[in-house]
Formats: sequence, structure tokens, C-alpha cells
Amino acid sequence: MADCEEITPYGDNGRGKGGQVREMFDSIAPAYDFMNRAMTLGIDKLWRRTAVKTLSGHGAGDVLDVATGTGDLAIQIARAIGDANVTGIDLSANMIGVGAKKIADAGLADRVRLTQGDCLALPMADNSFDAVTVAYGVRNFENLAKGYAEMARVLRPGGMLLVLELSTPENRAVRPLYNIYTRCIIPSVGRLISGDSDAYTYLPKSIAAVPQGEAMLDLMRGAGLVDARCRRFTFGVCSMYTAIKPK
Repeated sequence: MADCEEITPYGDNGRGKGGQVREMFDSIAPAYDFMNRAMTLGIDKLWRRTAVKTLSGHGAGDVLDVATGTGDLAIQIARAIGDANVTGIDLSANMIGVGAKKIADAGLADRVRLTQGDCLALPMADNSFDAVTVAYGVRNFENLAKGYAEMARVLRPGGMLLVLELSTPENRAVRPLYNIYTRCIIPSVGRLISGDSDAYTYLPKSIAAVPQGEAMLDLMRGAGLVDARCRRFTFGVCSMYTAIKPK
């Protein structure tokens, strides 16, 4: 079991991690986009742009965006890849509601569809998608191995799995500043903006606990994927993992 599977937003409240994650995102949905921009100083847009460029270079027509949240990555994929049809899935109905409005406002409702569902039991057939993406959501999985197996299952042979995830910087000069920012500043601002301090206390704990680097690549390989690679951004505070389903 990965350590992050034991980290929950609200502690031992009698509910499993999946239920707590759903509750957390339902709670913070109205403030989620603002907090993302504020927490990363807007750099998260650049990370997603690089992810979409990588996806575009591989070729992707039918895309599944797992843990889609409010649809930021799904929207960016549809805008950048003109022939892409994107399905987003997320546990939280409130996040899906915010995302659906953004998609309608962007005029992309014909190519981006959001649905509520469990990433550990995807309601899609085998070999359905040319690419599967997940941005900043893997650390919220209740069972990482099962989540990766499901994403691999719905990929078509030759398709790409692309994961963006926050990570802990390895640079000794950067890490103390990072720790102060994530452990002190983010929870304080999160409490003021969202009203849910637990959600933004959970964030740095889940980042610290999620498998990183080679350990994350091993999860991809364990799901039967090949050519697993990792690329780090911005002093290592974000990592992009890619792997291919064998033909």
C-alpha cells in the first residue's frame, strides 16, 4: 500500500478515503480554481500546457481525463487538439457542476463531456481511448494500483497515459521555503477562501506521501504499461509521468 492511500482529508471519521475526497471537493468546489491559481502563482497553467503539447505530439482523438475536477485540463486539451473528444470523470458532483459551466461558456460542450464516477471502477469499455490523463489527482486515489490498472484497461493499444502530479522538490535550498509555503501559508489561505482548512492541510500531507519519480513509474509498469518516463518542472514541485500501452 502506498503511504498516500492512508492520508485522508478528515482523519478517521468512519468513512474511506474515496468518500472523504468526494466530500472535500464538494466543499471546496466554488473556491477550487482560484486556489489553484493562487497556490501555484499561475504556473499550473504552464504545466498543463506542456502536458497537452506532449499529448498532441503522440496523437489523441478520444481522451479520458480522470479526476477532471472543474475540467481545466479537459478544456485545454479540446482547445489545443482540434479533433479531440474529451470525456472527464470525477467523484465530486459539485466540481463537475463548476466544470460544466466553464465548458459551456467556452463553447466546447460538443467535444467535452463530464460525468460523475469512480476512477477505481471506470464505467467505460476496454480499449476505449487513445489517451488517458489525470492532473493532480493520483494522490487522491484510495488504491493507486487499482486506479492505474483501470486507466490502463480503457486505453487502446499504443495509447498514452499521462499523469501530472505535485511533488516534493529535492533541492536542499528550495525545500525549506517549499515546506513553509505548503504547510503554513496554503492552509491559512485555504481556510480563509474556502472555509475548509482540513482540505488544504491535507494537500501538503498527500503530496509528501504520494509515490514520486521511479516509484510512480513502477506503478505504471505494474499496470502493464511500457516506456514509462518522468519529467520534473519548477524545481521539482510538479512531475509529469507518461507511459504507453503495448500494441
